[in-house]
Amino acid sequence: MTASPETIFVLTGAGVSAESGLGTFRDRGGIWARFDPMRLATPEAYAADPDTVLDFYDHRRRGVVAAAPNAAHAALARAEARLAERGGRLFLCTQNVDDLHERAGSQAVTHMHGELLKARCTACGTVTPWRADLSRAESCPACATVGRMRPDVVWFGEMPMHLDAIDAALAAADLFVAVGTSGAIYPAAGYVRQARALGIPTCEINLEPPDNADAFDDARYGPASTALPRFLAELGL
Repeated sequence: MTASPETIFVLTGAGVSAESGLGTFRDRGGIWARFDPMRLATPEAYAADPDTVLDFYDHRRRGVVAAAPNAAHAALARAEARLAERGGRLFLCTQNVDDLHERAGSQAVTHMHGELLKARCTACGTVTPWRADLSRAESCPACATVGRMRPDVVWFGEMPMHLDAIDAALAAADLFVAVGTSGAIYPAAGYVRQARALGIPTCEINLEPPDNADAFDDARYGPASTALPRFLAELGL
């Protein structure tokens, strides 16, 4: 493991926000164990039954608004600031659609699966901050089209966002860390092997081994709120 990395790529998943009360997806009892993603999280589901899809995301949005960042979010914000002070960089790539990293103080967050507190107009493509419920009665603030607003999140069958920036940041890193990820959703699950191919040390921090656990050089198991701050402290962050 790199003793004092200056450029760290951190990938976070649902496990980081679980201790803030936001549900994970693929664990036993997670969101996709209780709801069918094909009926709630695909473009086809939205086209067939937009009201049901929007209701589901309204419920999730209310949960995000009510949640608060936990110690894992705070630790990453501190690490970002401390690395910047010494001329380094923490590239924070998250699979999460909540804003808890930002509310904890992280200055630069790359949301590869979009952001639930934003809405996108499917008529003109404009993305608008959105904290309230979203219905088909809403009009786009930019083009005034009614009934074409959807959550600005990546659904199954859609391409994740910011992939070029993510690949460039990963290639420039000298440490790759995955926190609270299932290791089951690609392309994110493949980043550890991409890092290994580049000769970058890798570490996972999780409650239990993810699907891609065998690809990591190092592993720390426990709640993200304690395991992640402890790991970052070992790095002087």
